Amino acid sequence: MWLRIANFILKNRVSLLILLLVLTVFMGYQGTKAELSYTFSKVVPDTDEDIIYFKKFKALFGQDDNVVVLGVEDEKLFELENFQKWQKLLYDLEKIKFENTKKIENLGDSVDAVTGVIGLGKLPYIHKNQEIKKFEGKPIFPKQVQTQDELDSLLEFTYQIGFYKNQLINPENKASLALITFLPTITSTAYNHQTVTKISELGDNFTQETGIEIHYVGLPFLRVAISNKVKGEMVIFLSLSIAITAIFIFVFFRSFTPVVVSLTLISIVIVWTIGILGTLGYEITILTALLPPILVVIGIPNCVYFITKYHQQCNEKKNKIDAIKMVVKKIGIVTLITNTTTAIGFLVLVSTGIGILSEFGLAAGITIFATFFISILILPIVFSYLPMPEGRRTKHLNQGLINATLTKFDYVIENYRPMIYLFTTLIVISSVVGLTKIKANSFMVDDLPNDSKEKKDIAFIEENFKGTMPLEIVVDTGKPKAYRKPQTLEKIEQIENYVDSSAHLSSAVSLVTFIKAANQAYFNQSEQSFNLPDKRTGAYVLRYLKGQDDPTSISAAFVDTTQQMLRVSLKVADIGSLRLDSLVRTSLQPELDSIFSDSTMSARVTGTTPIFLKGNSYLIENLKWSLLLACVLVAIIIGALFQNIRVMMIAIIPNLIPLLVTAGLMGFFGIPLKPSTALVFSIAFGIAVDDSLHFLARFRQELLAWDFDRHKAIDISLRETGKSMIYTSIILFAGFIIFAFSSFGGTVALGLLTSITLLVAMFTNLILLPALLLTFNANIRRSNHPPIEE
Repeated sequence: MWLRIANFILKNRVSLLILLLVLTVFMGYQGTKAELSYTFSKVVPDTDEDIIYFKKFKALFGQDDNVVVLGVEDEKLFELENFQKWQKLLYDLEKIKFENTKKIENLGDSVDAVTGVIGLGKLPYIHKNQEIKKFEGKPIFPKQVQTQDELDSLLEFTYQIGFYKNQLINPENKASLALITFLPTITSTAYNHQTVTKISELGDNFTQETGIEIHYVGLPFLRVAISNKVKGEMVIFLSLSIAITAIFIFVFFRSFTPVVVSLTLISIVIVWTIGILGTLGYEITILTALLPPILVVIGIPNCVYFITKYHQQCNEKKNKIDAIKMVVKKIGIVTLITNTTTAIGFLVLVSTGIGILSEFGLAAGITIFATFFISILILPIVFSYLPMPEGRRTKHLNQGLINATLTKFDYVIENYRPMIYLFTTLIVISSVVGLTKIKANSFMVDDLPNDSKEKKDIAFIEENFKGTMPLEIVVDTGKPKAYRKPQTLEKIEQIENYVDSSAHLSSAVSLVTFIKAANQAYFNQSEQSFNLPDKRTGAYVLRYLKGQDDPTSISAAFVDTTQQMLRVSLKVADIGSLRLDSLVRTSLQPELDSIFSDSTMSARVTGTTPIFLKGNSYLIENLKWSLLLACVLVAIIIGALFQNIRVMMIAIIPNLIPLLVTAGLMGFFGIPLKPSTALVFSIAFGIAVDDSLHFLARFRQELLAWDFDRHKAIDISLRETGKSMIYTSIILFAGFIIFAFSSFGGTVALGLLTSITLLVAMFTNLILLPALLLTFNANIRRSNHPPIEE
């Protein structure tokens, strides 16, 4: 069959090259449709109880992830000239708008991106109008303060207002926050990027003029920071992967021809990778941005095996066309199978049902199969036009170091198998010990490096205001219009008092907070009056509130339309999923249950942060199942190919041990199990098993050629196939290790752990696999099935 395919390719090489060129141009066009993602990908399924409740919360109270926070702490801010510039900045931020060129639905041609700005210099307060017996919202500051005395007086007045203490103003060091609210419909679009960029430009101009540093925090800002890094690193790592690949191919083959041919192939693969993303309608996320450099590295083994085998056949056949046909015949099926097992390592991610992983897995799987067909077309055609390699071009086949290494491996396998098994057993036991030490822990901003400005800005907010990540508590009063009952307000005040006592939770904002502010306003902003009104004064305060328009627009934000559900909004520090889960499950939720235990009311924790962290736990569990599925599918393929259960078990063992070693190292070095580290195992397994298949295919071929002499078959297989296994393993190691230099923690973990896994797999496949084949007498008996060529 494969000989007929080789004849067909060579006979129609011009037509096939034109077809490949046309398809590549089409894929290039499709690639222009792939755009950067500006959202945190949805992980928790829509059927999950917590996500259903969170959606209900957003329907009642709106989004909790459309606010950018600007933080400042500098005495220079309170100098008149600087404060005037700060006020100008706040008012300029409120004017940010964009032209709706992308025609987002429900938006006009020109859209105000910012719906509100509040901060020191642009703050409202509640004013008691005694004439009409109502509260009114009034600005504390004029649009521009005119004198230093006026500024000092207004600041002193502001510091007396209890509502802003520990919310927007730190009373100890006078650090302050400005809140910028985005139009909810733009937070997951490119306009979020434009808006954040404009905010940064205005903020940077202020900093240059005054020398006052601004700290930027908020999910819209983090989305843009991550997408910018994704865009930059995609180009960097793609360039590095190509450069590293070219260098190693030249070192291995000592010729520029294999380098040029390989780079031509992977250039086509890169275009197809982006084109497949565009064709599928997928956005470029942190994961999908890794596909081009990953597939460059994965596609190279096809070149290495083909070129090495081609050079071997040229030395034997002395005719390049016959050599090419024999190469396609011998490695065509095994290359298809190895590409299939590699694709399985990615395609099993589709089974998780998680959008970002399913997209990554499906796009990678399709591209890997496309890489096989591109390879099987372009490599025979290109080499059919080139001169037959002779002399120094095939000198690499006799490289002393690699041949000496393989000879040493063969000697150890023949004479020291018990030592191999003892060493392997010790490694496995040590790895199991390390495995028991692994903890699953992830952070909201896990991917950003600790020395990044984003992380430092988050640390600033957490140090001064205890939290940055949104957390919500929803109180169900049990019946409509019960939200203003004294016992309801007292219960919510208990929640606020508990939250204030926590080291990792910011001061809460709720309807009670505003009623306290109203009470303080009723008593002419007396600092001692920022509390719930007592029975005597309550009637007077409520009389001012009753029947009036809501000047602060708090009702819609903190009370639902039935006046039964109330929102308590706060922020939590990014303390990691383990500590946050403990905080919510063993501290916050039990306290809420205790507060409402003597009533028909109840309270529940929700919000973007707990949903995000629950998504990580859900993702890790699904990745464990995807690894198991990958093992089962690969085992089935090996069993079907070799018709031998013993061979199937022997082939799987050398590829599971590297995964166990990596897991053990994670435990010993305190690397937590999180989405980026859990992702390593199924991908690395799918890639690593390729070497086993190449070796087993050659082993079967040599068994048949040498009348089932296992020792001779192992010796020849190791010398002939081992060279390509070392070449590809080194390239894969180098190709993945470059990700260790990423600014994303998750990408670093993916690159480092995958490299380690593949390096260990090289040794297990070169040493342990042959030893097992000899020890367990794994002859692949004659059958009606033709031998798997290699």
